[in-house]
Amino acid sequence: MAKIPAAAVAATGLIGGFAVARWTRKRPLGGVALAAAGAVAARQWQQEAGTAKAAALTGVYLAAFGGSHPLAKKIGAWPAVFSVAGAVAVASTVVARRA
Repeated sequence: MAKIPAAAVAATGLIGGFAVARWTRKRPLGGVALAAAGAVAARQWQQEAGTAKAAALTGVYLAAFGGSHPLAKKIGAWPAVFSVAGAVAVASTVVARRA
């Protein structure tokens, strides 16, 4: 079975978490989706790059989530979510290639 890259899991978690929260109107449900994808990505990062880099990427993931909120006020909700998801995917890919 093919493994989904951690970069795709993380980006999907940010986008999917927002989408779930938006369409169900239940923010905690979006948080569950965000956390589940983040946990899967963190586990993959740890296996591929080690604990320290996994912790750093998890911090990037959480910072992206937090940073999307003020960014949304400037550029809109969906563009902000796509921007931070892309940034996390790029960071994840760079770290994975160096590991």
